[in-house]
Amino acid sequence: MAKKKRTKSKSTSSKKSFSLKLSKQNKIIFGSLLIVLSIALFFSFLSYFFTWQDDQSLLSEFNDRNAQASNLLNKFGAAVSHFFMFKGFGLASFAFPLLLAITGLYLFLGLNGKSLVGKWIWGLVGIIWVSVALGFFAMEQPLLGGLIGFEMNDFLQDYAGKIGVFLLLIFVLMVILVRLFNFTPEGFANFFRSQQQKIKSDFKNPNTEAKGKNDPEEIISLSFDEEPELKIDDYTHRKDIPPLQNEAGLDVNLPQDDKADIDLTVEQVTVEEEETDVKAAKLVKDFGEFDPKLELGNYKFPPIELLDPHGASGGITINQEELEENKNKIVSTLKNYKIGIAQIKATIGPTVTLYEIVPEAGIRISKIKNLEDDIALSLAALGIRIIAPIPGKGTVGIEVPNKNATVVSMRSVIASNKFQKAEMELPIAFGKTISNETFVVDLSKMPHLLMAGATGQGKSVGLNAVITSILYKKHPAEVKFVLVDPKKVELTLYNKIERHFLAKLPDSDEAIITDNNKVINTLNSLCIEMDNRYELLKTAMVRNIKEYNVKFKARKLNPNDGHKFLPYIVLVIDEFADLIMTAGKEVETPIARLAQLARAIGIHLIIATQRPSVNVITGIIKANFPARIAFRVTSKIDSRTILDTQGADQLIGRGDMLYTQGNDVTRLQCAFVDTPEVAKITDYIGSQRAYPEAHLLPEYVGEESGTSLDNNISDRDAMFREAAEVIVTAQQGSASLIQRKLKLGYNRAGRIIDQLEAAGIVGPFEGSKARQVLVPDMYALDQLLANETK
Repeated sequence: MAKKKRTKSKSTSSKKSFSLKLSKQNKIIFGSLLIVLSIALFFSFLSYFFTWQDDQSLLSEFNDRNAQASNLLNKFGAAVSHFFMFKGFGLASFAFPLLLAITGLYLFLGLNGKSLVGKWIWGLVGIIWVSVALGFFAMEQPLLGGLIGFEMNDFLQDYAGKIGVFLLLIFVLMVILVRLFNFTPEGFANFFRSQQQKIKSDFKNPNTEAKGKNDPEEIISLSFDEEPELKIDDYTHRKDIPPLQNEAGLDVNLPQDDKADIDLTVEQVTVEEEETDVKAAKLVKDFGEFDPKLELGNYKFPPIELLDPHGASGGITINQEELEENKNKIVSTLKNYKIGIAQIKATIGPTVTLYEIVPEAGIRISKIKNLEDDIALSLAALGIRIIAPIPGKGTVGIEVPNKNATVVSMRSVIASNKFQKAEMELPIAFGKTISNETFVVDLSKMPHLLMAGATGQGKSVGLNAVITSILYKKHPAEVKFVLVDPKKVELTLYNKIERHFLAKLPDSDEAIITDNNKVINTLNSLCIEMDNRYELLKTAMVRNIKEYNVKFKARKLNPNDGHKFLPYIVLVIDEFADLIMTAGKEVETPIARLAQLARAIGIHLIIATQRPSVNVITGIIKANFPARIAFRVTSKIDSRTILDTQGADQLIGRGDMLYTQGNDVTRLQCAFVDTPEVAKITDYIGSQRAYPEAHLLPEYVGEESGTSLDNNISDRDAMFREAAEVIVTAQQGSASLIQRKLKLGYNRAGRIIDQLEAAGIVGPFEGSKARQVLVPDMYALDQLLANETK
């Protein structure tokens, strides 16, 4: 018997372990999970309406860890929202996060969940009704009702027609209102009657104490039986109604006619002007605003005739046979893979034609994207690129190169109205889009530009197009170029405009920098210029260079305080990879600092390289260069390094490029400007009256410059003794140590190091290593300095 009882108790305990009833702790955990899931679904659905086009092609790459979706919840959000919103019920799917949140709250708070079943049943009924209703009323926007709403509406209309579906929707709505909200005709009539009474009571004045013939209720009566008529003149001129308030808001018993005789005089309060504003206004009145162009007032911009049209007739020749042939090949190729096309449209560009196709309902976009190579094979063309879908449109784009490309001349984009009328600080005309529109952007808004591509694909022409655009639009007083050309042959033509548009170091013989050591000094000099400009902005109490120059032109800033007109500075580096290979961090660090901080004070960077590898275009560089241009590259890896997406490997070369500024990728044909054209422009500018010298950057003294001072005690810095003690105590000779310990600037610390070397306290410069300290202790230092004074 004992054995039987033991067996029975075991079986009882095993049954309890398999019970589906949740404990209190598990209810809290499961309820929290449902609440979190509902929040995740809500933000996924909300983000889907803004990112579904960008994430469409990533749905097939869910297992790829490198693929990143634009949805707020990344690939999970993209997949879930695509399932519910596109394949499911559309906007009605927002009810699912609500139902999950309610269920989670019931579990979390330990409430009785008997009513949850009813909420879910009626919630699903409402979801289906809203989905079908949106599919019926918004057939042009199938995304609103989802695939289920669209297909159910289409199925019902096949049997009942539009009127039948409409009547069915009305009937189901009535069922929902009656069963869920206890709707009755009497309740609706009572609700309407109560609202009518509320409107009546709102027109009554509850603050009136006296009731009688002067009661406003008797003067103005509103009734819904007849249309109210308000006669303002009759009310305001009646003698038997006392005035409520006078104009000043005081209760008085003056007759109405007496009150009209009193005049109200309003005294104008004058705003006190600051003394600087008064002086500035007087200076502007006497001398006019400051004009930075005055010194070169007779400067003439280069005429458009200096540029060659390159045989362009101004339009694009349409080859109807080529268009029809390509269309047939695209349609037949897709048909072979059972992909139907509802519509196709062609947009002809200078070098590429865009075929926009609308696939039939139910076709997955990723399936078309995967056929890129097959379409390229059928068209026998290089550079096929599929955009699935096109941002801002509900179509799929197939870019096919033209057999006979049209040259986009620099003359055509400079002469365009879009460039000539551009109200930009630094306008750049890159070329033309696929739709043959001139593409103009503002360098000051980018704020920096990274250009990359294989050798011979158009980088140097692109740089010339950038510089030419600015030369045609800006006065020499408004912008200066710092040109870095390690190859020594690409930018030499611009030597002719040195005293007009170029900037250089004070001790430099040539404005175009070809020596890597001078590049490092120039970059550090630009950092000093950046710091100096920020100090000027701080004292002027403005936020950016544009506000500063406006204030300076209005003569509100005193030149005696160091203020001056600040031109934009554009740093152009033609081959960045060579600098990284030879100098490394010494180049990357100042460039990263300039890229992070220099935008507000008008220093902008343009960097070009023919080797788009990760050790050249590092993460720091990419993070600070949102605007990027990719010419043709040899691999998808290089394309991703430049643009963070593929596509540059499918370009056809000869100026075919992709431009992005952190969002969409735009395909352009770069404007062609030949070397003889650049020579004509620089000759024209260089032949005019110029400034006495090129724009000088701040002096930068590096440690490698060696000592240039004699051991003259009278010329020594005031902090010489303190610096010597710091060096001897630490037994480490470096300018950075003096900077940290004595809180000095780099230039001053460098000069002190030179004086210490001349005095025999530290040894000569030894590259990256710290200088040798020649004095062993403080006693020896005292002896050395004492002997100098004898």
